[in-house]
Amino acid sequence: MKVKILTIFPELFPGFLGASLTGKALDEGKWSIEVVNIRDYAFDKHGSVDDTPSGGGAGMVMRADVLGEALKANYKGGRLINMSPRGTPFTQDMAHKLACEEELTIICSRFEGIDQRVLDEYNAEDISIGDYILTGGEQAAMIMLDAIIRLLPDVLGNAESTIAESFEEVLLEHPQYTRPTNWMGREIPEVLLSGHHKKIDEWRHLQSQEITKQRRPDLWEKYLASKKV
Repeated sequence: MKVKILTIFPELFPGFLGASLTGKALDEGKWSIEVVNIRDYAFDKHGSVDDTPSGGGAGMVMRADVLGEALKANYKGGRLINMSPRGTPFTQDMAHKLACEEELTIICSRFEGIDQRVLDEYNAEDISIGDYILTGGEQAAMIMLDAIIRLLPDVLGNAESTIAESFEEVLLEHPQYTRPTNWMGREIPEVLLSGHHKKIDEWRHLQSQEITKQRRPDLWEKYLASKKV
């Protein structure tokens, strides 16, 4: 997968994507990253990329002409994403779909956002990683990419690692344990030491149900609805 990032802070990349499994995958060429500095396409010596919002209001807005020049020079087609809190919520299902793309171009917005005209001109899709506001789209882009890259072929050592994870099958993941069997007086649940795989699977499924019901009633309702089909 080829990833292209448009940002005014190119020094932030690859960030934590250059470490651990995503970093190893980067070194092995399983994905690549090209970072474009939007300021390089500004029209003044100061590298200005923003201006006051039309109609008044607080903050600044990223200019359509500057970002447009950056896109004109670097965007060659394919999926174009703008990280924005007003976007479609990013989900595990979306991560799987984006992992199938050969190229992704991601705009890291700043300030109060981007002039809508450039987003419309290039048919960019807004994606949000959650109902909260960050100082910029760079952090959101890295989080989204981490979820995507780990799904690429041969990035995880064990392909089965993703199967029982939270959000893969609506339910949240069951609790996990490892050695020692007794820690601070707390024992590993006996069923996990039984060697009885059917009972272990049943216990884990029940735990997933209880955790989902308690913590994410929205997902629990979705799960119940899926069982009625």
